[in-house]
Amino acid sequence: MSDEEPESGDGRGPWMGTPAVARYLGVNQRTVYRLIDDGELPAYRFGRVIRLRARDVADFVERSRIAPGSLANLYPERSS
Repeated sequence: MSDEEPESGDGRGPWMGTPAVARYLGVNQRTVYRLIDDGELPAYRFGRVIRLRARDVADFVERSRIAPGSLANLYPERSS
C-alpha cells in the first residue's frame, strides 16, 4: 500500500471498519454511515459487520478534492 492510501489499521489486509474510516477522514462515524447510505462510499456487510476497502476510501478522498476557485461563494467579495 502506498503512502497516499489509508492503512487498514490492523495490518491484516485492505479492510477498514467504520470507526477507522471516521478517524482517517476526521469525521463522525454517523457521517461515514451517511456517505455509505448515500452511495458515495462503497461498503460491504459481512454478517453484522460493515467493512470498507482502504482503496475505496482513498478513491473517495481523491474524488472529494476541491478545485481551486470553486469556493468563492463561501467568502465575501474581495475589495480591490
